[in-house]
Amino acid sequence: MIQRQRWFVNQRWGMFIHFNSATFQFADSEIIDWEYDHENNDEPRRFVFDPKNWNPTRLDCAQWAKAAKTAGMKFAALTAKHHEGFSLWPTTYTDHSVKNATLQTDVVKQYLEAFRQEGIAAGLYFSALDLHHQIGRRKCTLEDKQFIKNQITELLTGYGEIPFLIIDGWNAPWGGPSYNDLPFEELDAWVKGLQPQCLLMNIGCESGIEHTDIAFFENAAGQEIGDAFNGPGASCNILTNTWFWRTADSAMELRTAEWALEKTAESNSRNVSFLLNGAPNQDGLLDENIVRRFSEIGERFRASEDLADIPENWLYRS
Repeated sequence: MIQRQRWFVNQRWGMFIHFNSATFQFADSEIIDWEYDHENNDEPRRFVFDPKNWNPTRLDCAQWAKAAKTAGMKFAALTAKHHEGFSLWPTTYTDHSVKNATLQTDVVKQYLEAFRQEGIAAGLYFSALDLHHQIGRRKCTLEDKQFIKNQITELLTGYGEIPFLIIDGWNAPWGGPSYNDLPFEELDAWVKGLQPQCLLMNIGCESGIEHTDIAFFENAAGQEIGDAFNGPGASCNILTNTWFWRTADSAMELRTAEWALEKTAESNSRNVSFLLNGAPNQDGLLDENIVRRFSEIGERFRASEDLADIPENWLYRS
């Protein structure tokens, strides 16, 4: 696994793609990306999602991939299922998916094909926390665990090689099943049994790699890489104010290319690859200001001195 960890650290720079039910649920409402208070403060659900509202009529994953390529990104991750529980592929195990949407396109399939075509390593994000199916910090039954495993099996057996799987909402400070309910070792063994080379990245992990193949720092939520950390890690942040698209995003002033380069260099110096979010809009396209910023970042990356790969004798400190 050290070779796979080294491979990921040497990717250096990638794209996070937050595109799911929240793209439609919260575009004109509160500045939230999911119903945190329902999971954590027992508030009733306020934003129940109807699959018929999923209708990105101009969906173009190739546009996302070309933007990532222009930015010089080497890898990407798509939110195949976020905390609300809507699946972007026609899963067999629930009706709460694209198979019952107005637009029934298998987004996972189109994303993987588009990014592979551009030579970008395409991984997936999957939330264990699932509000629709009531899987979270208060309930994760044997049936719920099997549901999670069944969906992961679909993703890791139906779409070819998946280099990494990012799991969120799992023993995380913001909610999801605990390790007591769903042990890391159990889920890791399940993933490796399906694809032995697939890195399992746990966003809710501690700062080491006891419960993850790659330590994950949600930098946009204030998680900073400690001075003593030396990889293997991932860090992620946003150009806008939220992970998912808002109607105001197309006209807002984004974070600068200089900021993105600084965040990437800061992460890379700790053997941490950096993911920058690009959130498609309700048409299924990246806004033009995002595309322009990605292009500007790529120009600046190409003008800067190339970073050397991590040497073969690289060892991490947990």
